[in-house]
Amino acid sequence: MKSYGDIDSKFRYVILASKRAKQLLKGEKPKVKSKSKNLIRVAEEEVKKGLVDYEFLQSEKEEEKRSQKMEGSTEEETQEVETSQKKETSEETKEKKKVKS
Repeated sequence: MKSYGDIDSKFRYVILASKRAKQLLKGEKPKVKSKSKNLIRVAEEEVKKGLVDYEFLQSEKEEEKRSQKMEGSTEEETQEVETSQKKETSEETKEKKKVKS
């Protein structure tokens, strides 16, 4: 199996590398010195080394589900949902890195 650095799937790896390659093609400076002059290869190296920041965005469906749960619930249930959301957010924050689009 190929190594994709810290990335959990090859699909996310490809997306991150392609977005980073676009940034490099637009004129951003590479974060690594590479033997390759091909900017796509440079972007791949940066992603593998964990130099590209990204973040996971919530889908609209997930946000709707959470808001629906909170509409028909009591105060205690609402507090429980908010607490679980805070825990999820803090866990996601540890993983989050951001790619500028």
